[in-house]
Amino acid sequence: MAGGRIVVGVDGSGPSLKALTWAARQAALTGDSLHAVISWEYPASWATLMPGVPPEFDPERLAEQILDQSLAEALTPEQAAATTRTVVAGNAAQALIDQAEGAELLVVGDRGYSGFKAAVLGSVSTNVTQHAPCPVVVVRAS
Repeated sequence: MAGGRIVVGVDGSGPSLKALTWAARQAALTGDSLHAVISWEYPASWATLMPGVPPEFDPERLAEQILDQSLAEALTPEQAAATTRTVVAGNAAQALIDQAEGAELLVVGDRGYSGFKAAVLGSVSTNVTQHAPCPVVVVRAS
């Protein structure tokens, strides 16, 4: 069905850039629109982990910058201009699941920025493959 939405999760990591490129190609083939989503959240122990964080630090603005930079790096200027950008506060997996409601496809990289490099799939990609309301494509980094 042409004219639907393809949602892609972006966090600035190499795998998410590959997922973004793949999703843009798929959107061009199907005529679907491309929706890039990034999420941000404060760690539960924010005050103890980062006691010297300046009061002007704005994690939402940082997420917007990462999203803009990722689109500029992975897409042509025309593709980037045609992409809807969404910044969501909250858990990455849940944000993608919520944004994928009614979408034709959800695309994610196999792992993003985390400390678990040995995992076959990252926690976000594992979660969305199990709970997304639409088909999911997991793009491998290698």
